[in-house]
Amino acid sequence: MNVRRIITLFCIATFIVSCGGSKKATTSRRTKTASRKTEVKREVKEVKEEVVKPKKPLTTVSYKEKVQNYIFEYVGIAKHEMIQYGIPASITLAQGILESGAGYGDLTSKAKNHFGIKCHDWTGDRVYHDDDRSQECFRKYDEASHSFRDHSLFLKNRKRYAKLFTYKQDDYKSWAYGLRAAGYATDKKYPVKLISIIERYNLDAYDAEVLGKDYNYQKPKKTKPVNAKNGEYVVQKGDTLYSISRRYNLKVTELKAYNNLKDNAITIGQVLKVQEPDDDSEEF
Repeated sequence: MNVRRIITLFCIATFIVSCGGSKKATTSRRTKTASRKTEVKREVKEVKEEVVKPKKPLTTVSYKEKVQNYIFEYVGIAKHEMIQYGIPASITLAQGILESGAGYGDLTSKAKNHFGIKCHDWTGDRVYHDDDRSQECFRKYDEASHSFRDHSLFLKNRKRYAKLFTYKQDDYKSWAYGLRAAGYATDKKYPVKLISIIERYNLDAYDAEVLGKDYNYQKPKKTKPVNAKNGEYVVQKGDTLYSISRRYNLKVTELKAYNNLKDNAITIGQVLKVQEPDDDSEEF
């Protein structure tokens, strides 16, 4: 009788110990799981904080600096095209600066199209971009140099531009007005804008260099603002960059370049420059 009781008590004790161990193991697993969840939450929080951490603002580049950088990068190509096809380097550079927003325009970024040449009979790659009308078809190039070469061929191989090649290669004013007369641009002020860029940055010096002539520097004349008080416009309700550009005979890329805009977002009351900023702090 005593033996049975002892055996029974032993079994009960063994069962209790076993249950206690299981409970401890379960508790341990739960503790580890909770700890891991806390660790994961902490890691996620750190990642989120890193993502939303504000970046240092990019250095703002002035329009004049953009133009100078553009000239430095592409003057060699422009002079080479002048030697090959007889188009003044000054005209090529001025058109490139104007049409591409000094290389910062959307069309140039998307398609390496520096001269705003539309598709016409083009069979290559293309992109669609707002210009005189919304979402017009433009040529797309693999390299900037291809755009410069296509510009030369575009003028050289079309009869309507034949008169241009009767002008002297250092007569950039006749070339500028001739381009507008031949229908290269619809903007009535296109020749004046080209001439202003050429004289402001002395681009005709490169024509003289190619032709082996001496160059006489002339300080550019200041131009008065056109169609806007002090060359500025205050954004009104309902305005868009496209509507403002049409009002002041500008391209959207020009307007963005004048105001260092990264996208098309504008706000009511915002002051926009609607002509090339006048900076006489130094001469290029």
